Order: sequence, then C-alpha cells, then structure tokens
Amino acid sequence: MDGEIDIYKHFTWLKRVNHHSSNNETYQERLARLEGDKESLILQVSVLTDQVEAQGEKIRDLEICLEGHQLKLNATEEMLQQELLSRTSLETQKLDLMAEVSDLKIKLVGMEKEQSEYEEKQNKAEGLLQELRHLKIKVEELENERNQYEWKLKATKAEIAQLQEQLALKDAEIERLQSQLSRTSSYTEVAERDQEVQRLKIGMETLLAANEEKTRTVLIFDTKCDYIIVLNPGETENMDGTVVSDDLSPLSSGTDSGPQSPWSPENRKSPKGIKKIWGKIRRTQSGNFPADDLGLAEFRRGGLRATAGPRLSRSKDAKGHKSDHNAPFAQWSTERVCNWLEDFGLGQYVIFARQWVTSGHTLLTATPQDMEKEMGIKHPLHRKKLVLAIKAINAKQDEKSAQLDHIWVTRWLDDIGLPQYKDQFHESRVDGRMLQYLTVNDLLFLKVTSQLHHLSIKCAIHVLHVNSFNPHCLRRRPVEENNVSPSDVVQWSNHRVMEWLRSVDLAEYAPNLRGSGVHGGLIILEPRFNGDTLAMLLNIPPQKTLLRRHLTTNFNVLIGPEAQQEKREIMESAAYTPLTTTAKVRPKKLGFSHFGNLRKKKFDESTDYICPMDTNPVATNGTSKNYGGHKGVSPFSDRELDQVGQTD
Repeated sequence: MDGEIDIYKHFTWLKRVNHHSSNNETYQERLARLEGDKESLILQVSVLTDQVEAQGEKIRDLEICLEGHQLKLNATEEMLQQELLSRTSLETQKLDLMAEVSDLKIKLVGMEKEQSEYEEKQNKAEGLLQELRHLKIKVEELENERNQYEWKLKATKAEIAQLQEQLALKDAEIERLQSQLSRTSSYTEVAERDQEVQRLKIGMETLLAANEEKTRTVLIFDTKCDYIIVLNPGETENMDGTVVSDDLSPLSSGTDSGPQSPWSPENRKSPKGIKKIWGKIRRTQSGNFPADDLGLAEFRRGGLRATAGPRLSRSKDAKGHKSDHNAPFAQWSTERVCNWLEDFGLGQYVIFARQWVTSGHTLLTATPQDMEKEMGIKHPLHRKKLVLAIKAINAKQDEKSAQLDHIWVTRWLDDIGLPQYKDQFHESRVDGRMLQYLTVNDLLFLKVTSQLHHLSIKCAIHVLHVNSFNPHCLRRRPVEENNVSPSDVVQWSNHRVMEWLRSVDLAEYAPNLRGSGVHGGLIILEPRFNGDTLAMLLNIPPQKTLLRRHLTTNFNVLIGPEAQQEKREIMESAAYTPLTTTAKVRPKKLGFSHFGNLRKKKFDESTDYICPMDTNPVATNGTSKNYGGHKGVSPFSDRELDQVGQTD
C-alpha cells in the first residue's frame, strides 16, 4: 500500500514538471531530466519491491501466527465445552449428594427415634428384671413357707399318733380303774370319771378336726403356691402379720360353750386318777405371732398355730422357761438353738441341727468342718456367718452391725447402685456383720468381678463404719441444701447422685448410673474417680467436649478443693491407671512356695478384708485426707495389690 501511494505522488509531480518545462526548457533538457527521473524511479521501484517482499513475508508470518492462534482458540473452545460438561455433571452430582444427605438426615432422625424407643424398652426390661428378681425371692420365701407347713403337718401327725397311743393307754387304765372303782367306790364317782373320759374324747376329736384343717391349708398352698393364712371369723390380721382375735370364741378362749367345761372348777373334784395324769395338758390359744416364726421349724408344743381352733399341748414350767431365757448361750436347749437359727436366716439347717445339737455348747465348740459334716452347711458364706455369730457370742461383743439382717443388705445394694447382686447376697444371707468381714474372695464367690464394683462396695462399707452402721445413714432424697459439703456428699445414695445430675441439666444421662455402683462414698473417697470416669459411666461421647467440660466443672464444685487436689495428685503420679468398666479382679494364685507357710501357721483372713476395720489409709502424697470424718480410702494398698490380681 505504501509503494502505490509513492508512485501516484511521483507521477503527479512529473505532470507538474512537464507542464512547466514545456514552456521554459528544451526537449533535450527534458530528455536528460526524464532519464534521471527514470533511474530514480527504477531505484525507488527496487526499493519498493524489497519493501513489498518484506511486507509479504510479514503477512505470511502473521497468517501463520493467525493459524496457530486459531488452533489454540479451537482447543480452548473445546476445553471450555469440556469444562461446561464437567460443571454440569458436578452440579448433577451435587444435587444427588444433597438428596442423599437429606435422606441420611431422615434416616438419622428415624434411628434416633428407634434408639430412644430402644432405651425406653431397655428401661422397661430392667424394671421387669427387677420385678422378676423380687418375684423369685418371693417364690423362695413361699417355698420355705410350704416346707414349713409340710414339716408342721408331719410333726402334727406324729403328735396325733403319739396322743392316740397315750389315749389307748389311758383307755386301758380307765378300764382298769373302772374295774377297781366298781369294787371300792360309789356309783357317783364312776359316773364322774366316765364324764371326764367323754370330755377327753371330745377334745381329741377337736384336735383331729384342727389337724384336718391344717392339711387342707397345706394342700391349698401347694395348689395355688401363694401365701395363705387361715383365720376364724372372729380374727383379723394386723399390718405386721399378727393375728388378733376380735372376740373370744368358744374354741379359742380356753372355755367350752356348753354348760360345763372339762376344766371348770366344778369338775376338778378328784385329784387322783386320770386327772392327775392329764393335769399338765392345757388348751392353747391362737394369739399374736410374729413374722419371724414363719420360718422353717418343727411343730412345737405350746407354740402358735395358723388356725384358731383348740388343741392339747403339754404345759411348761414358768420358772424353768424364765430361767432358760436368761441362761447363757452354752446352756440353751436344742429347741431354743433351732429357733435362733431360724431367726438368723439359716432355717434350712434346723432339721440336722435337731439331730446333732444337744445344747448351745455344741455350737460354741464346733469347728467349720463339724458344721459342714453334722449340719450339712456346704455354703461357705453360711458357715462364715455362723462362725462370726458364735465368735461374737464367745467374745460377748455387742456389734451394731449385727442388727442389720440380710434383707437390709439387699436394700443397701439398691442404695449404692448395685441391685444386680441382690440375688447372690440374699442367697448367701449376707448381713451387716458379714459386711465387716467380707474378703476379695467372698466378693468373687458372690460373682462380683468388676474392679469398679469392688471399690464401690469398699467405699460403701467404709461409710457404714464411720456412721457406726446406722441403717439410715445414706441419703436417698434431696433436701434443702444450699451449700453441700463433701461430708454430705459422701452419704449420698445412687438415687441421690442421679437427682444431682438432673439438677445440673444432665437428666438424659442420669438413668445410665443404674447398676454402675456410683454413690457419694465412691465419688469422694476413691482418689481415681474423677469427672472423666463419671462421663465414661454416663456414656457421654468424647467428641462432646463442652458437655464433658460442664460435667467436670460441676463435679469439681461438688467434691470440694481438698478432694480435687488429691485426685489431681493421683492423676499426675507415674503409677496412675484410670478406672475402667472392663477391669476385672481375680484371686491370686498360690505357688508352691506358699504351701509351706500354710502348713506352718493358720491363714489370717483379716489381711484380705475388702474394707479393714482398723485402718488409717494414707493418701499417695503421704498426708491423710479427711472429709468430715470420712478418711480417704485408696483403691488398693500395696498389700492388697499383692493379693489381688487385675486383668483387663
């Protein structure tokens, strides 16, 4: 383009020159000038040609670049299309994922509802299990009562047979006396004796009727397997199980309804003969009888009966009975020792005791081997219970723990949060005295294998020691407590701890403490029990850090600074191992080196008590901790660690 413009300008300039030269110059001059112009034009043409070639090369280079850029543009467009396609696919996947997330949320809500329903069903199942255990205990009591009725029935039949034999002997004696009286006495005396014999026969028939009534009661009891007390129309039953007569019926008052009673003063004319022989026979009355007499025992003469009908029994000497009541245990009669065994909860061994025990001295001098051989006491804890009671009688010790029976111990297990062991403790008849002398092996025999449950029982027994075995020392309900001190918390029951969780806005986790063994004594007295341990027992997930922090803060406020400092020192020690629900306790296995020591000296069981009575436990830092009279109890001392092995 630039070359064409220059040529155009050049021709225009030549026209102008020619126009002026035509007028002023000659032809030769114009020719010479044209040749010069020609050469200049040739030179310009060559220059312009070179420029055109250079521009052509530039144009070709630009076309090549344009083609390259066009290819890049096409590739970029293809990539853009691919990106658009991938973006649409990603958006589609995003929508699918959002739909899946919504489905998962719906499933999560459904699973939470199912979990809540499952927890409710589990709670109901636990309640049903508790009711089943209570029913099982009641069935055992009913079985014992049935055995008692059977035993009484057998004893009554034996007594009736004996009385029938005596009646036959007396009839023979009466015939002999009648033959004698026919010769030596008047007709009036003979008539009186005949009348007396008739009254005795009437009394015997009444006794047989009462026995038939008892037989019907036992049969009804066997059929329905329920608790039955036969009452006469004139009797009522009190709340404590005693039977009280509203009016004096002719059969139970000791007097007959007829015009003359066989025991009236008018008929006591002849002190000799048959009245002298039967002078010690009296008519017993159905009065109040305590619930303790419902144990397994034989049918005792002069005792109390389930029916209010009359029967004949041999009277006892009032002075002898009074002196026997105040007599020492060694002088107790066989009957009184058997009654004591029934009241003691070991009524199943009374049958063998009647055959072996002659007096209280027999039990005082008996060894555990004798008890197992002669009385059939195979249960080791039953033998231990009897040995401890006899030891206390020999030492003349009046222990307050002896006032707590095995029924109270089952309620105590509910208070400390271990109701799952009630059947084992009830079957073993563990009472308050046995709690003092429980060993690790005893707990293992009772199927208590969890280390945490061992510590729970240990701390609970320590609380009983401090409170002198007061049966009402544990607090089950919250009261007006503005400032709760550790000395108050140590007496909290498991239910009271759950009430505290509800007060700190953790009510949804409170039911998880059932059966955990957590009570105030364990919280305060066990150094390794801290907020993390409680969170673990409450099943609070580790990822819920704010909830765990809230629990730990309230836990530290509850236990106080002194216990908090001790727990912190235990956690910072090198030998610290946290409490877990899976840690088990097993007895130490004796090696061959221990058999020589067992032969040399008697094994001292007091070294293995779960909670020794005379202990001054020392904390890890060497200072004794005291929380309102409750000294700190370390989980296991070095001596106990030598005797008890732990396995996870």
